[in-house]
Amino acid sequence: MTMSKKERLVAAIENGTVIDHIPAEKTYQVAMLLGVFDLTTPVTIGVNYVSKKIGKKGIIKASDKYFTDEEISRLSVVAPKVVLNIIHDYEVVEKKTVETPDELRGIVKCNNPKCITNNEPMETVFNIVDKERGILKCRYCDKEQDINNVELC
Repeated sequence: MTMSKKERLVAAIENGTVIDHIPAEKTYQVAMLLGVFDLTTPVTIGVNYVSKKIGKKGIIKASDKYFTDEEISRLSVVAPKVVLNIIHDYEVVEKKTVETPDELRGIVKCNNPKCITNNEPMETVFNIVDKERGILKCRYCDKEQDINNVELC
């Protein structure tokens, strides 16, 4: 069965955001992190679509929802390199690949139980010391963590 480019596996949205190229196993985690289950507008979540880039991918289409920079920063911790498509009138008006920022504020918990952030009511701050390997460093206690093994705040 062949499909023309106009046919879609998932219906197009008029306005909103499409998050594409999510590693399939991270799709529901991304959906939870972005709070899409709390939206009152239509949301489509697809998993295990074939992807030339990553093998199997997930996709989330959120009608009439545009995510903030803070929400996107949180997303970068769980699924870096996903593609955000901003949709207006059924057309992609902006497309960007999510990148892990140089600094993460209030997103990741420090895994050092003695760190002040785990003992005082304060925001965590991590610097990304190695983006390729995903190494974060707590600004307060200098403990390094692997981004794949972090706990979100």
